[in-house]
Amino acid sequence: MRIAPKKLLSAALFALAVAAAAVTAPPIQFREVAAQAGLAFILQHSPTPQKHLIETMPGGIAIFDYDGDGRPDIYFTNGAELPSLEKSDPKYRNRLFRNESGMKFRDVTDSADVAGFGYSMGAAAADFDNDGHADLFVAGVNRNTLFRNRGNGTFEDITAKAGISSGEWAVAAGWFDYDRDGYLDLWVVHYAKWSVAMDRFCGDTSRNIRTYCHPKYFEGLASTLYRNRHDGTFEDVSAKSGIAAFAGRGMSVAFADYDQDGFPDAFVTNDNMPNFLFHNKGDGTFEEVGILAGAALRDHGKPVASMGVEFKDYDNDGLPDAIVTALAGESYPVFRNAGKGAFLDASYSSKLAAETSQHSGWGLGLFDFNNDGWKDLFTSNSHVSDVAELTHGQPYKEKNSLFVNQNGAFQVAADDSGLSLKAAHRGAAFADFNGDGRVDAVVSALGSPAELWENVSPSPGHWLILNLRGTKSNRDGIGARIRLGKQYAEMTTACSYASSCAAGVHFGLGPVPTVKTIDIQWPSGIKQQLTNVKTDQVLLVTEPR
Repeated sequence: MRIAPKKLLSAALFALAVAAAAVTAPPIQFREVAAQAGLAFILQHSPTPQKHLIETMPGGIAIFDYDGDGRPDIYFTNGAELPSLEKSDPKYRNRLFRNESGMKFRDVTDSADVAGFGYSMGAAAADFDNDGHADLFVAGVNRNTLFRNRGNGTFEDITAKAGISSGEWAVAAGWFDYDRDGYLDLWVVHYAKWSVAMDRFCGDTSRNIRTYCHPKYFEGLASTLYRNRHDGTFEDVSAKSGIAAFAGRGMSVAFADYDQDGFPDAFVTNDNMPNFLFHNKGDGTFEEVGILAGAALRDHGKPVASMGVEFKDYDNDGLPDAIVTALAGESYPVFRNAGKGAFLDASYSSKLAAETSQHSGWGLGLFDFNNDGWKDLFTSNSHVSDVAELTHGQPYKEKNSLFVNQNGAFQVAADDSGLSLKAAHRGAAFADFNGDGRVDAVVSALGSPAELWENVSPSPGHWLILNLRGTKSNRDGIGARIRLGKQYAEMTTACSYASSCAAGVHFGLGPVPTVKTIDIQWPSGIKQQLTNVKTDQVLLVTEPR
């Protein structure tokens, strides 16, 4: 097939424009606006003298448009009283904040009926029943909840009716269509066997300094996979799919088609154990290939305290990579997708190892915060232990961090980009809350007010957000693969640490005012091409029938 010279010239000019914009990354700047935005939330982790390990790990956040008004809303998970594990006081309620526009939010928890139950950890949002309304799953300590969105501003607890079980410590979850039948399935990540009766002393007995016990003292658990039956109920296919054979101390999950075979794969981070990479075989089963693929461990062969994960293409080579947060002294691992099912340890070549060696990270977001065509990295930081300064000589509370992507290598942002607050940060989630095309961040912190970081970068480039609507695929288009110039992205709501970012697919485009071609491959296999798309807009794309 002969390609017209004009098309070749247009493609070349587009590539040159994006490349030129990436030579010197425009500055990125944030300002904290939670109080004036009405986002009043404090994460209650209920610290005790016994130092129960669950106290260190809550804080997942879900961003999703619960009322269908086109604006992303914010849901915070929250802890509970110990040792009862009950939300015995209003302060323990999970909280839903409605986006009122103009960077203003209103607490609608009570009217929406989503205060939740028990000691909550993570959240995952997506439309599992294809009715056009985003639903919400909340993972927690021995208690999970599935909230179905009624479409009238309220939710219904259908956990038992849907066949979702509880009884194990679940940290995170994510929605994806693993069998490509047009309905979203649910992956639930478990940490370890634990009960409030556990009272092991860990720390320095000579100084009577008690710390949270090392993960090695806790027996890991396998993830659970629920297949959507299309009738509002789910089937536990953990054993049938093969994932039940792999116990870990799971912290987060992310999905991407890393080998480009058309089926979504799952990356599960494990705390002080090798990470899991579950390859989707396309027949309803998975094979765990983390070690063989080079994504389980860094080159030094030692497991790290893997926390959150982003499974996205950071170097614009068209393949999804994995970036993981970890503790101080370990650096944040970067597993670069080298193609043909293999990953390389790019922690040093990406420059992230040197930049993060002194940080402890939890949440993270790989987004183009200055719209220059390269995805930057935001991390929410804090040590796991509140006595870290006494036991490790390391700070407990930290500032969040921003690492600017310069042609596939990360550089810490100058002057912290305004991220000046120190706290015991945990979850982080991301969206353009005020419709200006710049991706903002919301962060939770143990015992401290949540932070809302408005992106006020002074000279961002053009941008485009795609909201997908499946007709033969699932309603949210989760799993769709998108190519735009050199940029590659997949539609997903799983993000960060125990969090969910359901706010479309964002692209930064530098000086480019019009995108000549956007290629979308839907989970159903349907291919779609958009041409001459104006930038600086949120575009709804419907799958062809």
